[in-house]
Amino acid sequence: MSLIRLIRSHLGPYRRLLVVVLALQAIQTAAALTLPTLNAEIIDNGVLKGDNGYIWRTGAIMLGFSLVQIVFAVAAVRYGARAAMSFGRDIRRDIFRQVNSYSEREVGHFGAPSLITRITNDVQQVQMLVVLACTMMIAAPITMLFGIVFAVREDAGLSVIMLVAIPSLIAVLAVIITRMVPTFQKMQMRVDRVNGVLRDQITGIRVVRAFVREPVEAERFAVANDELTQTSLRAGRLMALMFPTVTLFISFSSVAVLWLGASRIGSGDMELGSVVAYLSYLVQVLVAVVMLTFMVSMIPRAAVAAERIVEVLETDASVAPPIDPITAVNEHGTVDFECVGFTYPGAAHAVLSDISFTVRPGRITAVIGSTGSGKSTLVDLVPRLFDASAGIVSVNGVDVRRLDPDLLWGSIGYVPQKPYLFSGTVASNLRFGRPDATDDELWKALEVAQAAGFVQSMPEGLRSPITQGGTNVSGGQRQRLSIARALVLQPNLYIFDDSFSALDLATDARLRLALQPHVRDAGVLIVAQRVSTIADADQIIVLEHGRIVGRGRHIALLETCPTYAEIVDSQFEREPSA
Repeated sequence: MSLIRLIRSHLGPYRRLLVVVLALQAIQTAAALTLPTLNAEIIDNGVLKGDNGYIWRTGAIMLGFSLVQIVFAVAAVRYGARAAMSFGRDIRRDIFRQVNSYSEREVGHFGAPSLITRITNDVQQVQMLVVLACTMMIAAPITMLFGIVFAVREDAGLSVIMLVAIPSLIAVLAVIITRMVPTFQKMQMRVDRVNGVLRDQITGIRVVRAFVREPVEAERFAVANDELTQTSLRAGRLMALMFPTVTLFISFSSVAVLWLGASRIGSGDMELGSVVAYLSYLVQVLVAVVMLTFMVSMIPRAAVAAERIVEVLETDASVAPPIDPITAVNEHGTVDFECVGFTYPGAAHAVLSDISFTVRPGRITAVIGSTGSGKSTLVDLVPRLFDASAGIVSVNGVDVRRLDPDLLWGSIGYVPQKPYLFSGTVASNLRFGRPDATDDELWKALEVAQAAGFVQSMPEGLRSPITQGGTNVSGGQRQRLSIARALVLQPNLYIFDDSFSALDLATDARLRLALQPHVRDAGVLIVAQRVSTIADADQIIVLEHGRIVGRGRHIALLETCPTYAEIVDSQFEREPSA
């Protein structure tokens, strides 16, 4: 069972703390179970006999046991909560590390909303079970066992009430719990659905407003929200049914004890104090049954959450780090594709087939092609966002699957097709790959990226805030800041994945001109849609349906590659009017 495996693996380091909790719970439970007996003695030997001294002496002893119960109960809850919180922290840490090791393939398989739910809500469900186990599940069996023993010791004749009440209560609660299990399973899926819809709407808010889709999106969220609400209400009604049921059983059992106890007192077979003590033990036992049943009711939901957590923890990344990584290279700024092919899992056709070309330092290699030709997939193979299905991709003369990941990523300045900025400041985003960069180096990178002007116009310059995703700056500004971030790293290989698409032609031309002296000694791989961006490249690779259909410089390709000539003709009609 996933829940047992998860608890065993992540709660094991806190075994000693759990032993302490067990001991504390045992002591406080023993103290609580002693109080009814002492109360019975006060009634029989003090109240009925009018011995005030006995009442005061026994009352003082009861007060001492009460203090012991309180102190040890508080200590048990404290140490139990510490173990549970540490348990949850460790699971979140391991999930975070595991997700960070995933390639885009695994992230796409689970989906971002589901991964967020698993690291937050699912972990919270399992953590809550551990908290309740440390505070209730340990005390409940002890209370049940010793409570029954002490009750029978007070009077065996009344035990018929326990023989009827306890199994009946367990049976009724079991029926309720069996109906709760599928409801809890549905709740986790409903939470995923709400998270997914909400994430879509927040991320795509501009598109939603541009197409006036607010009512439709509001209705879509309302449907998902209502499904979660109805499922939660169903689970809540079942849980709410538990407590009246317990109250009903306690009330009927109390009436039965008083009725039978009164007749036994009248016959002289039982004393008044024993009836009161027996009633107290019966209530404690029934409450322990409720606590244990409530714990059992939490297990199905925690089990579902644990299964989802274990699924993430046990899903290995398709891009695995090398067992014996190469940590030093002799070449710098080179990329070699040797008969490379790539196919997405389950796809009928390959995205890339038989791709072979070389990127050399001091030379610009550009990749162009129609939409869906495999350009972005091709450059994603260089930093190992995916691994090639066939052939070899080499960086700095070494197969990327054998290179130390830190050495590989540290040598690449990657500007993705969709530039992403992190919450923080302009400076913190620029220093993302090189934390020790000076302010002068940041301004120099901004000048090259044609971003110094708008950063200077910001109220706080480099210290100006950037929201998550860079939503407080325009698309073109995000692209230029992403380019500046790559320049600050000062790598020996630059990858620009359609990184100039949001720039106007004049800014694009100035940026490329300013880039030339800074990338003179580095290898440069550019993916672009606009011909003007790559017309001066030393080598242009033309892709069509995942295959190379042209290779050479701009002028030569116009004569030898119909696909390239068609792209140029289609853009030449549009670009003058841009």
